[in-house]
Amino acid sequence: MLKAWFAIALWKRVIAALLLGIIIGLIWGPGAESIKIVGDVFIAFIKMLVVPLIFFSLVSGVAAIGDLRKLGAVGGRALLLFIVTGQIAVWLGLLLGTLVKPGLLVDQGAIVLGATPEPNETTWREMVLSVVPSSPVQVMADVAVLPLIVFALLIGVGILMAGKEGDPLGRIFDAGSVVMQKVTMVVMELTPFGVFALMAWVAGTLGFSALQALGALVALNYLGCLLIITVMYSAMIKFIAKLPVMDFFRGIVDAIAVSYSTASSNATLPVTLRCAQRNLGVSKSVSSFVIALGATINMNGTAMYLGLATLFGAQIFGVDLSWVDYGMIALTATLGAIGAAGIPGAGLIMMALVFGTVGVPLETIAFVAGVDRIMDMMRTTTNVSGDAAVAVTVASMTGELDRAEMVSADDV
Repeated sequence: MLKAWFAIALWKRVIAALLLGIIIGLIWGPGAESIKIVGDVFIAFIKMLVVPLIFFSLVSGVAAIGDLRKLGAVGGRALLLFIVTGQIAVWLGLLLGTLVKPGLLVDQGAIVLGATPEPNETTWREMVLSVVPSSPVQVMADVAVLPLIVFALLIGVGILMAGKEGDPLGRIFDAGSVVMQKVTMVVMELTPFGVFALMAWVAGTLGFSALQALGALVALNYLGCLLIITVMYSAMIKFIAKLPVMDFFRGIVDAIAVSYSTASSNATLPVTLRCAQRNLGVSKSVSSFVIALGATINMNGTAMYLGLATLFGAQIFGVDLSWVDYGMIALTATLGAIGAAGIPGAGLIMMALVFGTVGVPLETIAFVAGVDRIMDMMRTTTNVSGDAAVAVTVASMTGELDRAEMVSADDV
């Protein structure tokens, strides 16, 4: 029986659990809250993974650059594009969430989850000082995202600067990153059970208003991702790389198909590399460096979603956000997306970091967990398409692009 269970793709099990949870919740009514404990356990496992997953993934990602000198012509341009597009993406999510306000579709009167957290009144001086970790151990215990990321980046840079002497430590972090991704995959196997319990609770206690809000959130997620792909990436290809947009998308169709079905940037990585080298004419050196780095830190779809989901939670629980909070969301969502592993469900784990920065209750995760996989598929497609777009753009800027090969690949 277990063999038959695991033979079914995880996303299929999650969708089945989602639908079954909604049906059971609507039939059962408020009594469905009795099984919410199953969902709470699932959320607890997710929170458990946050610190080690970010720490190992970021250190390993920086160390994977191999040589600080590579952050020159190729690395510098790639990092600049990753940062700029990531900021545009997260602000797009904030814009969509502000204009549509999907969280207001939930009946707040039916939610009893304690007092609303106080708005963040931290001054800019305190924010600057808080970024520097006075105690890395305390930072990890408190799950303080910004100083944790700064510490992880410094460790990664230190490994690069140490050269061969730092290789053993680099291999330890590489192994730790792989182990944490495996642990994450084990935890994600609990997703169908957690989703079933959470959706039954949401549907049973909040009724159709919550389901309507989730539908709006899914629609906004897809709209935001489509805008990133069709507008931002197309503009990069046409105006910076100066290449035909349709040829680019035809060249990455295989990567798009695999990324949407697996919801994993890491699983799609070999396909993305093949598309970039064979169909788009990107040199092997540039494609290997940029796409491998992008699979770790270029998560525009995830950044957009983290901004959108944070506003969704703030609207549900009545958290008043200032412009300073918006800036913190933009910063932490971008950094959180960088720290997100390229595996299914990673964006769900990063929510805890962004939410905690501006005082949005972590119970928001319980609302979105049921439909996260549906959104994750589109976010991953956005991330993978962005990796290819940046690789092509950087290759064009550095003379590492075979334009004739890109055009000829269209006839294959």
